[in-house]
Formats: sequence, C-alpha cells, structure tokens
Amino acid sequence: MNILFITADQWRGECLSILNHPHVKTPNLDALAQESILFKRHYVQATPCAPSRTSLHTGMYLQNHRCVSNGTPVDRNFDNWAQVTRRAGYDPSLFGYTDTATDPRGLSDKDPRLTHYSEPLPGIGSYTAYKNDVSVDWVQSLISKGYEIPEPLCDLYGNKTDGVDWAEGGEVPLPLAIKAEDNETFFMVDKCLDWIAGQQKPWITHLSLLRPHPPFAAPEPYNRLYDPASLGLPERRSTIKEEGSQHPLLEFYLDDPGYVAPESDRKMRQAKANYYGLISEVDDNLGRLLDTLKARGEWENTLIIFTSDHGEQLGDHWLRNKLGYFDQSYHVPLIIRDPRSSADPGRGKQVEAFSENVDIMPTMLEWLGLDVPSSCDGMSLMPIINSGEAPDNWRQEVYWEYDFRDVLDDSVEKHFGLTSHQCNLAVVRDEKYKYVHFGALPPLFFDLQEDPQEFVNQANNPDYQSLMLEYVQKMLSWRMNHTHRGLTETFLAKAGPVTRYSAVRKSG
Repeated sequence: MNILFITADQWRGECLSILNHPHVKTPNLDALAQESILFKRHYVQATPCAPSRTSLHTGMYLQNHRCVSNGTPVDRNFDNWAQVTRRAGYDPSLFGYTDTATDPRGLSDKDPRLTHYSEPLPGIGSYTAYKNDVSVDWVQSLISKGYEIPEPLCDLYGNKTDGVDWAEGGEVPLPLAIKAEDNETFFMVDKCLDWIAGQQKPWITHLSLLRPHPPFAAPEPYNRLYDPASLGLPERRSTIKEEGSQHPLLEFYLDDPGYVAPESDRKMRQAKANYYGLISEVDDNLGRLLDTLKARGEWENTLIIFTSDHGEQLGDHWLRNKLGYFDQSYHVPLIIRDPRSSADPGRGKQVEAFSENVDIMPTMLEWLGLDVPSSCDGMSLMPIINSGEAPDNWRQEVYWEYDFRDVLDDSVEKHFGLTSHQCNLAVVRDEKYKYVHFGALPPLFFDLQEDPQEFVNQANNPDYQSLMLEYVQKMLSWRMNHTHRGLTETFLAKAGPVTRYSAVRKSG
C-alpha cells in the first residue's frame, strides 16, 4: 500500500468548486473528493509556512514544537511521519520543500545548512534540492530551454510578459513569462511521476507544490481563466482605519506595506483572478498525476491526502498574505481517499466535524498499522474516514497559534512595549464563538452566529463576559492537556524504566 501526500501552498479552504465556490473551478480535485471524504472544517495550527509545516509533519502544536517563524530551527529530537515510516522500512520521498530549518546545535558555524530554511524534513529523501528557496533542477531545466534567469531567482515566480496589466487598464492580467508546461508546478508533478514509475515496492511520497502562493502571476492560459471584472471585492470594512480600530495588532499590520491589501479595486480583483488561475493550474496538474496513478494500476492501493499549509487573506479585512487570527489564514481544504472497501461508508461525504493539520501524521501512521508517537497532539481521522461520521466524543473546536516576533527586527516589540516572548496569540474556535488570547495585548471575542465575518469584537461587551470566560477556560484546559509530554510517561521502577503511553485525549 502506498501514500501520496500532497500539499499546495496558501490555499483557502473554500476554494473548491465542489464546495460551490462562486468562481473557482477545480474539476480534478472535485472528482477526487467524490471518491474520498472531504473535511469542510479543516484548520492549520500556525502561520506562516515553517511553523505550520512543522505542525503538519510532527503532529505537534506550536506551543510544543516551538518553530515560531520561518527560519526557526526544528529541534532534532522531535519525531515526524517521515522518520517513523523510514524506521518501518519505507523510503519516503519529497518533491518540493518542507521549509525546515536545521537544528544548529553541535554543527559548525560554517555548515551551509545553517544559512537558510530550505532543508528537507529529517528522514525524508529529497529529490528536488533547493537554493535560495528555488528548485535547483527546475532552474537548470529553464536554462536548457533558453529562458533568461533573473536575480534573485525568486523573481521567476513573478516576472510577467511585457505589456499593460489589467489593473492598469489592460485587457487581461499579464501572464507569467514562463510557459505553463515549463512552470514549476508542471515540473514537480513530472518529477514525482517519474519517481513513482521506478518504484518496485510500496512507496510514500510527499508532493509539496508552491502554488497558489504569491506572487500572483499565472502562466497562459490560467491568467485569463477568470475575468477580474466579474470577481467581487473582499470582505472588509469601508476603510482601512475603521478595520484597524478592531485591535492594536490589526492596526499595526494595516500600516505595513507587506501586509495591507491594495486600495485599488482593480488591483484587488486582478490579484483574485491570478490567485484563482494558479489554483486551476495546480488542479490541472494534479489531474495528470491522478490519471497516471489510475493508468498504472496504483489507484486502488494508494492513500491520497490533499491539503495546504495555510490560507490567504486575499484582501479580507484589508489584509494580504497569512497572519494574525482571522479564519482566512487558517482554514484550508482536506481531502483524503482511502482506497480500501472499509472506507466505502464515508466515500463522497463532506464532513462538518472539525479537523486539524496535526491529525494528518496520526492518520497516515494508523493507516499503515504503525504506532503513533506519544508526541503527537493530533488524532487519527480514520474513525471518520471509515464511517463518514465523527465519533460522539470528537473535538468540538479547533485551535491555532500565531507568533509575531521577529528575531532580526524588533520593531513590533518596540511598538507595543513587549518582549519577544510576549509577541504571540492563541485561538480557540468552535461553531458559534471564537476567542483570541494574546500574551500581552487585549483579547478578542467573536460571535460567529451574528458576525461570521468577524468584524465586531465583543470582548468588552458585558453581555458576553460570562460566555467569554467559558472560552478562556477552554483555552487554559487545551494548553494544559497538550503540554509537551517529555518523559512523563516513563517511571524508573525497581526493575528498571517502565513506560505507559497515553493518548492526549480519547478520540472514540
């Protein structure tokens, strides 16, 4: 039995046409979902990429793995799904990236791995080396085809053809200067397919695609798939100032050019059109991948997982990128196809139960019949996959965290008068309410029934005080229940060490 584990970077949870998105078309993922189980309320545990992917690959909440930002080293003592499956005899492979920063302890200061965070996840075999956050082999393929290579290399993702962009009065959004068949998405899928074709025994591979991550520049024909004029404007207050009045951290980010969305409606609509175009490009390439699995007879013996590392604000609340506490940055898709007949009761269903990215590792390991490490904070989704329904005692809420410190720039600390360890927030969110707790800034409380857009902070409303206290208690209980276990499950008895592993919570 095989595992194909796919992530697409920065994919908002509602952006699947099977979920009746008003614009996005994803026919290949829709077809996959019809033979799978789709988790409609799936959330990541952190942003940006590295913290979120560390949770995804270790099954641990940020409060435990402490990879708080892109570039924060991942403690080598933490286990992950690649190491567990390798110990079990598999040879897990990687096509793309995991945004892993190497633990520097015990290494020479001159070790080249300590100059970036593009190392592969420990235990995984990488077939696509990265330099300056760009695939080395992909760049070489572009050189062989006669493309001019820019400096820095990351401009490959954003350089467009000459002309007038739609946002500036042109007819359509200008396309990426690289053809679709030469673009990184196509390249990575081909590399993955070539590897699968050469396998002689059960395999596990992780395909990590960059798109639809910014910059929002789509190649032909994806740049013209969605008419920008037909796309609505983001969910936001009438002005940036009014939006920022909700909370000091939001006000701070709305004053940052790297996070505030364009005020121009045309620029915002063009950004949406390009974002959706990149999604369709990924969907088409995944269609090639899935069709090839069927043609090679791998379809009925491969567990397929599709998700993302985080979402994208896309102008909502006047923000772009991924940050803060709003759902748009944390709600992502999750589709899982278990080919076995035992999963038939859940096939084609859309599940409303809450799920989290920390659940992916326990799910893969249980599917393979392997023990789940005690360090995992998540729960296997197999009970839901096999029945199509959540057990009676399944989680009723989701949690995530965001750390807004910057080791290289202390401006946020100076702005708020905080230490770096106070630059954090944690969220508990269920079907009705959402509580945001800050290390040293005022809290937020949203009534999602009356205010699904999260515009009105009820934290200081006397009518909500007792209710908010319930969620403060939920937050505290969550943190206590998921504190890193360390060696707490081992006891030194007269006969020697005795270990009794215990689940973080009962999952049914």
